[in-house]
Amino acid sequence: MQYDDVVMGRRSTRGFLDKPVPKDVIKEVVSLAMRAPSSFNTQPWNMTVVTGEPLDEIRKGNVERNVGGVPHSREIRVRHSYDDGDHRTRQIEVAKQLFGVMGIERHDKEGRHDWVLRGFRQFDAPVSIVITYDKSVHGDDVAPFDCGGLSNAIVNAAWSRGLGCVINSQGIMQTPVVREHAKIADDQIIMICIAMGYPDESFPANAVVTNRKPIEDAVSFVGFEN
Repeated sequence: MQYDDVVMGRRSTRGFLDKPVPKDVIKEVVSLAMRAPSSFNTQPWNMTVVTGEPLDEIRKGNVERNVGGVPHSREIRVRHSYDDGDHRTRQIEVAKQLFGVMGIERHDKEGRHDWVLRGFRQFDAPVSIVITYDKSVHGDDVAPFDCGGLSNAIVNAAWSRGLGCVINSQGIMQTPVVREHAKIADDQIIMICIAMGYPDESFPANAVVTNRKPIEDAVSFVGFEN
C-alpha cells in the first residue's frame, strides 16, 4: 500500500473477526512502528503483546471491577469529558456517528451500556498491545509524547498489513489486572493499549469515517509570500 492510501484509508476498528493474528505479522507491524522518532532517540517505549487466555482474564477483570464501582487506576492523566467548545462538539459528533450506525437510540440505556462494556473488553479484539514506558522517565511529558508517536505508527503499520486497530484506554482502566495477567514489570508505566485484529467488515461501526477539521483551522503559515 502507498503511504497516502494507508493514512487516508485507515479508520478505527471496533469489531473484529474471530481469527488469530500470526505472531510473525505482529512482529512486522511493531518492527515498522519502532521506526517512529523519539526525543534524542531515547525510545522510552516497551510493548507487551497479549492474546488468548491472559487477554480474556484482563477483559474479565477490567469489566468486573469497573462495573463493580472500583475507581479506575490508569497511570496517565485522562480527561473524562470536554465541557464545551470545538473539542466537545467533535466528541459528540463521533458518538452520534457510532451510535447511529449501531442503531443505539438516545434513550437506549441498555444499548449504551453494552457499548461501554465493549470498550472495557477492548472490543473483543484477538490481540492487545499494551504500551508502557520506563518509570525512570515518568513525570516528563516527552516520554508519553514519544509513545503517542509509536501508537500512531502501530495503527498505520497494522492497516498496511490488513489489520484494524483502535487505541483504547478503557481496556487498561484497572491497572492491577493488566499488570497481573500481562506480566508487566513494576518499572514500567502503563500508558495505553491498542486493540488489534482483522476487521469484521459486517460490523457497522467499522464503516464510520470521522471528520477532520480543515487545514485552515489547524495550521498557520508564517513567512510565506503567498
